[in-house]
Amino acid sequence: MKRIAAIHRRQFLKGIAAATIGLPAIVPRSVFGAQDKAPPSERIVVGFIGCGKMASDYHLSTLLRFGDVQAIAVCEVDPKRRAHAKKRVEDAYSKETTWKGCAEYSDFRELVARKDIDAVCIATPDHWHAIPIIEACKAGKDVYCEKPLTLTIAEAKRCIDAVRKYRRVLQTGSQQRSSVFGPFRKAVEIMRSGRLGKIQTVTVGVGAPSQWCDLPGEEMEPGLDWNLWLGAAPMREYHSALSPRGVHNHFPAWRSYREYSGGGHTDMGAHHYDIAQWALDMDDSGPVEIIPPDDSKASTGVKYIYANGVIMTHGGPSGCVFTGTNGTLRIDRGVLTSEPESIVKEPLGEKEVHLYQSPGHHRDWIDCIRSGQRPVADVEIGARTATVVHLGNLAYWNQRKLRWDPRQWKFVGDDEANQWLDCKRRDPWKLPEIY
Repeated sequence: MKRIAAIHRRQFLKGIAAATIGLPAIVPRSVFGAQDKAPPSERIVVGFIGCGKMASDYHLSTLLRFGDVQAIAVCEVDPKRRAHAKKRVEDAYSKETTWKGCAEYSDFRELVARKDIDAVCIATPDHWHAIPIIEACKAGKDVYCEKPLTLTIAEAKRCIDAVRKYRRVLQTGSQQRSSVFGPFRKAVEIMRSGRLGKIQTVTVGVGAPSQWCDLPGEEMEPGLDWNLWLGAAPMREYHSALSPRGVHNHFPAWRSYREYSGGGHTDMGAHHYDIAQWALDMDDSGPVEIIPPDDSKASTGVKYIYANGVIMTHGGPSGCVFTGTNGTLRIDRGVLTSEPESIVKEPLGEKEVHLYQSPGHHRDWIDCIRSGQRPVADVEIGARTATVVHLGNLAYWNQRKLRWDPRQWKFVGDDEANQWLDCKRRDPWKLPEIY
């Protein structure tokens, strides 16, 4: 799971100093806590792209506590959210005498162009993930990006290519792999250890796929760069359900519409299908056949068939239910149960599977930027999970049985379906090329 990473100027200088005195070049994460600050020259410098609820509640509040991280810029198309994020950053560093303030941008390209930024945290709507990811990688930045990683399958593959080509670290916001919300890693270890026997079926209980946007136009309060919010999506009149003005404490409804997201199926699906992929040891692969439900109006029931015969179905209790030859196991946030109970009650033995234990999703990302290792939710993991939910949505929307080649990243013998791998894009927002 290691890769050769491009070395930041801070790491390079630190490595020289360490070599001189015979000490490790990588400073342990335990050295710099919330109160202990690393010298400015040793901090990972971060910019934030997208400053809505997730950034405010989760990314800013977490990364601003890290003593070895320095936030210096925020980017947001709504000026009130942008000002709120800027103040959060400046308040966090107000007692530092060397602090020079937080820059603010409306266009992410200006932030990405800064040579003094090492990494970016992207928390935009789904249709604004891939382009900033790729451009950040091309500019030599490491990336944390919210899930689902992309809006389309073509974007997913392009993001993998960009991260690998430019040798960057990318952490997908699949926080369940870091056990933030429950014992997901333990559940995967149990299944990978064979306690369920041969896994036969999986159900994934998450929301419905999205639909085309039919919202009427509304008068817009001045200030928002609506054209930039839409980006590559079709031009349409403003509606507050898509981008509520100012700082708000709810998740906007853009997730319900195909132009911007895949609905509840890709929203929580990016979390729970991710656990299913992890448990099935399919982080570098995926299903080979996708079958829509017989009822064309159904919002659950799509089936995924894996090459090993496992059948995964969209529907059932929240989270994932795995059925094997030795019993069943259910995993959800705050839930880990099995039948028989001994499957989860008996502690894992020394010779059973023990997976990498993340120190926390952001902490893992920062540590991997320093070490050059791939994080717990590496780009391919995020891309493969996003592809699973997009495959299901394509089967729902088109009422077609699909055969998928996970190695070639295309549908088998189906030219029409291969046209669905990406979406039409409004100028000038083309999917960036990788050279």
